[in-house]
Amino acid sequence: MTLRRYVPWPDKRLRSPAEPIEAVTDEIRTLWDDMIETMDAMPGVGLAAPQIGVMLQVAVVDASEARNKRIRLANPVIVDASAVLHPYEEASPNLPGLSAVIRRPRGVKVRFLDETGAEVERDFVGLEAVSVQHQIDHLAGKMYFDNLSKTKRDMLLRKARKLNG
Repeated sequence: MTLRRYVPWPDKRLRSPAEPIEAVTDEIRTLWDDMIETMDAMPGVGLAAPQIGVMLQVAVVDASEARNKRIRLANPVIVDASAVLHPYEEASPNLPGLSAVIRRPRGVKVRFLDETGAEVERDFVGLEAVSVQHQIDHLAGKMYFDNLSKTKRDMLLRKARKLNG
């Protein structure tokens, strides 16, 4: 496994949609392993491939306290979402030192390819749901702050420019 470097904001890859994968291969499994190591080193509860400069629809999530519920996703799509929104503080290693409270559906049903290459549908709730939605945003070329009002987003990006010069 290899620790990968994060792409710094405002790298254009963070604003570009990732490509779907054709099949789960050994290269994708190796990428997932690298992403898990990178996520754990952060530490964080999820990571999408574009965050490390790989423009594929591949993500990992582990929101468990014990860090032992690794979820490997390829080509994830939200097929259903709860009407109940919950606020969570979100951040990104691509824009260090900043965070914002984002309101997202408390639960989502997601269709994706798992580590065996099988298409599965799975329900996620709580922090796991937040992380999955956050990663799917990354795969679409969106950042968490895109979910803020224009005023709050502008304030956060001004602060980012000061912080990250």
